[in-house]
Amino acid sequence: MAEGKTKSRKAGKGGRSKLWRLHQREVVTLRELHGPFDIVGDVHGCLDELLELLAALNYRVERQGAEFVVHPPAGRTLAFLGDFVDRGPSVPAVLRLVMGMVHAGTALCVAGNRDVEMARLLKGRPAKITRGMVRTLDQFVAESDEFCASALRFLHRLPSHLLLDSGRLVLAHAGLKETLQGRLSAAARAFALHGELTGKRDDAGRLIRKNWAADYRGAPLVVYGHTPVPEPFWLNNTVNIDTGCVYGGHLTALRYPERETLSIPAKIVYYTPRRIFPPNPAIKPRVN
Repeated sequence: MAEGKTKSRKAGKGGRSKLWRLHQREVVTLRELHGPFDIVGDVHGCLDELLELLAALNYRVERQGAEFVVHPPAGRTLAFLGDFVDRGPSVPAVLRLVMGMVHAGTALCVAGNRDVEMARLLKGRPAKITRGMVRTLDQFVAESDEFCASALRFLHRLPSHLLLDSGRLVLAHAGLKETLQGRLSAAARAFALHGELTGKRDDAGRLIRKNWAADYRGAPLVVYGHTPVPEPFWLNNTVNIDTGCVYGGHLTALRYPERETLSIPAKIVYYTPRRIFPPNPAIKPRVN
């Protein structure tokens, strides 16, 4: 399968539609939605870069107080690969923008593992609170109970993955092997959120994942993120578009069916990762 074409920018309907009604956790197969789509990798609260990326994709964004109204180019639908929360500087604003688009029927989303953890925390259930999630929780302190409840409902309903365009396209936060695509199962959800785990940990205690894409031979194109890479990574019929914006990399979108990527550089390093990630050398790190 030919790789996509990559572009990098170096400078800085009304009503609740059928798409909105179908966007619930129990629905993963939407074969009748053919796009074209603009698929965005892990945002992690990086609002400025998201707004710049949307502008580069010809989405017009209006701010109405704390809310956002987004007007997509004719015929196109935005799709997000999850991990809206954790680590970044503007998580509530990112959620307002994304939730507004989903409710307007102009965007689709799948769950990221951090989104699931955030939903558990908002429910008051036990969850691992990392230093990145502490930053997100601090941002929620100033938010109203109504907004927190809306964010919880939204995050809780996010589907594990989506099968689109007559089965030609799969969106999953950490990817999904062919045998699990379109399935409503615990195994499919775990794989889509976390990838394929080996059951082992590295010297730092982190879970070790298999490179599932190396063995993928499926017909659907799988677009995923979760594990940050320096640039969009094509392997077999898959592409990883998490280019580590929150770590000082880029925020990337894949245009489908064109298979072209567009990347916006991070303004700064918002969060220093424990894993080595090559940031943009032109920007300075922020002290965590």
